[in-house]
Amino acid sequence: MPSDLAARATRREIEELLDQSDSFLDVLSREIPKIPALRGKTVVTLFYEDSTRTRISFETAARRLSADTMNFSVATSSVRKGESLLDTVRTIEAMGVDAMVVRHNCAGAPHRIASWVDAAVVNAGDGRHEHPTQALLDLLTLRRHLGSDAFRGLRVGIVGDVRHSRVARSGVKAFAAVGADVTVVGPPTLLPESLEGWPARAATDLDDVLPELDVMYLLRIQRERLGSALLPSLREYTSRYGLTAARAARLKPDTVIMHPGPMNRGVEIAAEVADGPASIITEQVANGVAVRMAVLWSLLGSGGPVA
Repeated sequence: MPSDLAARATRREIEELLDQSDSFLDVLSREIPKIPALRGKTVVTLFYEDSTRTRISFETAARRLSADTMNFSVATSSVRKGESLLDTVRTIEAMGVDAMVVRHNCAGAPHRIASWVDAAVVNAGDGRHEHPTQALLDLLTLRRHLGSDAFRGLRVGIVGDVRHSRVARSGVKAFAAVGADVTVVGPPTLLPESLEGWPARAATDLDDVLPELDVMYLLRIQRERLGSALLPSLREYTSRYGLTAARAARLKPDTVIMHPGPMNRGVEIAAEVADGPASIITEQVANGVAVRMAVLWSLLGSGGPVA
């Protein structure tokens, strides 16, 4: 799986993966939500960063396809003793794994690992670079909610710490690939220094663009940036860029609200808005398993229809 899947895939390739994901949603709705599609295959989750949603989602996806799973934890591994990334992945590959799902704090790490091993490699997030399966599950959620013809001309606003967000980078490219019109919104210190390579416009005043949006996509504010020149205070950020109840009331009646999680309730989004009828955040989480089943099936299975 290329580390920049969402950027390089054509609209047709994206739609084929979404179609496959739809079929796996049907599987997940069955009384026994499991099929033997990847029986005999082994998938390892190789996470060098903390994760809840993405790791569990991939592990659940593999098990729903009847694959065996292995879980790599940095805290209890030889990495603590100084083992290199190269030696770690080669050791794991020698155990007979078929796919590695990799999250790493260094941009490009999954791509590098793919050059070292014969196993399939899936990027589960690499530094500030990409998070392809998040972009795919966002597209699936919108397609199921708005319809298959809703993407062209769809006005999407991605709000928050865009500069440091792998979710934003993959999301902008994926939304643009299917015909959406994307605007990234945030304080100048949290927007990309240059929009070269970003098929999007930039805005620094959320209230100006708010009424025109069809999709309000909020990014997590990373609290570790507080106190720096990038973000003076949470209160200031919320007052200018948080989706408060008052701002939500100014959205169009059919605008949907999305967030990749984890949320900082009361910061980038008010609790009542996150739990309100316009929010499809829970649907994003549910659809993540089906998307990751489709990705694993396309790499390790035939990639064809599933009965």
